[in-house]
Amino acid sequence: QVQVVESGGGLVEAGGSLRLSCAASGRTSSRYVMGWFRQAPGKEREFVARITGSGGSTSYADSVKGRFTISREYAKNTVYLQMNSLKPEDTAVYYCYADVGATPSRYWGQGTQVTVSS
Repeated sequence: QVQVVESGGGLVEAGGSLRLSCAASGRTSSRYVMGWFRQAPGKEREFVARITGSGGSTSYADSVKGRFTISREYAKNTVYLQMNSLKPEDTAVYYCYADVGATPSRYWGQGTQVTVSS
């Protein structure tokens, strides 16, 4: 019903920046709650950031607060994760999600690798 696709991952030095993009499509309305989780090898998938359907409220994990910013561009049905002051511990596969419908149902993207070198 809904397709979620991330992009923008890559290799960056500590202290650098990356911007991840996530597009969700398949429903008439694009005003989904959307966000990001990340997962490093051998670790649990952990919450990173989320944004409301209206874009009026955001929340962040303590580990990224002040460094990461989530935003959305409705014209492109896209959510972004701007990641600044990256640390090696930010290295993970980053997964975008969209919460869709009344239940809601959570749809996941395929993940994009972010690697931060020391």
